[in-house]
Amino acid sequence: MVDNTQIFIMACITILYFILPAYASNGSALIFGGGLPLDFKKTDKKGNPWIGNGVTWKGLIGGTIVGTLVGMIQGLIGPYILENFGEFIYTPICTNLVEGILIGFLLGFGAMVGDAIGSFLKRRIGLKRGKPAPILDQIDFLIVALLFSSLVVNFSITFVIIAIVLTLIIHVVANTIAYLIGIKDVWY
Repeated sequence: MVDNTQIFIMACITILYFILPAYASNGSALIFGGGLPLDFKKTDKKGNPWIGNGVTWKGLIGGTIVGTLVGMIQGLIGPYILENFGEFIYTPICTNLVEGILIGFLLGFGAMVGDAIGSFLKRRIGLKRGKPAPILDQIDFLIVALLFSSLVVNFSITFVIIAIVLTLIIHVVANTIAYLIGIKDVWY
């Protein structure tokens, strides 16, 4: 017999599994970044960058490719997961290669666009690169990734809320650990 706690835990795991292409895309953009900024170094009338040097074409393309590849892998293993763990799946799951590539692309590209939108908004309110914008810094990529993928997948509001809360928790925990072991200069 499965209780509500087990159902909630499995729902959280399957939500994280579904949005993994967005996480992979967002994280890998740092690896592939550098080069020409997405805004071509354009500035507004006050001299503030439109987006900034931290969001680059190489990061956008590399991050999108990684998200698409993760989705492709999910599409390939989706039938196996459904066959063996279908009773525990509480969220959408890619069930074939084409679906995996499409959803991986939408989540990956959406994450990159969301990150760029977040940077654009930070520049509009006068925040320089690297300065914190709580909540926005943690979920900009996720919100747009979910919006893009909602073109082909229906999400419940519960799915979206759990995805946002999990992302906020993961972000704080990961950054705190990175700070404590000396990888980051700040905990956020």
